[in-house]
Amino acid sequence: MRKKTFAAAALLAAATLTLSACGSGDDSGSPITVVSEEPGSDKAATVLDQPFEKPDLVLTDTRGKAYDLREETAGKPTLIYFGYTNCPDVCPLTMNNIAVAKKQLSEAEQDKLQVVFVTTDPERDTASALGKWLKGIDPQAVGLTGDFSTIQAGARSLGISIDPPKKEKGKIVSTHGTQVIAFSPETDAGYVVYGEEATVDDYTKDLPKLVTGEAP
Repeated sequence: MRKKTFAAAALLAAATLTLSACGSGDDSGSPITVVSEEPGSDKAATVLDQPFEKPDLVLTDTRGKAYDLREETAGKPTLIYFGYTNCPDVCPLTMNNIAVAKKQLSEAEQDKLQVVFVTTDPERDTASALGKWLKGIDPQAVGLTGDFSTIQAGARSLGISIDPPKKEKGKIVSTHGTQVIAFSPETDAGYVVYGEEATVDDYTKDLPKLVTGEAP
């Protein structure tokens, strides 16, 4: 399995270089996407020797109910991804890759694995909008929305940079880090990071280990 191990502090510096600027316009023009990555970031799994603490986030789920991230996912293998439903490429691809790989797990393992999608565009991604989008990808996935500053702070605690959506040349552009963080069911710490280059095969190989808290 492709992997490398280094300190979380180093990841924090590198993570800010991995951003995806995705735009979906109000007009009929084609969306714009700009992706930049740190050199040498072609490894699927990065195993951290200093895991991240799970963000202390209380947001709103697709049912409109308060969702305490730490409480709801305590002791459960969890994947967290920050993105938005109007993203034309990276976000749906990442979530679909995970969803396809998840189907290769046993039913019991699928029930254990928590996939959490936190919007970076809460103004447009209402609870209802998130629910409809996720239903077509993975109905079991948890969609969360809420105050942007709260979401941004939670992402930052994981070394993930997100900027408020803005309009550029008639298009709404959202810039966000594209990392997926895996949290151990044993320690509740984020110990593995995946970049946007992670494939279905990568997740298919790794999910059985992540479900039990092993390193991929």
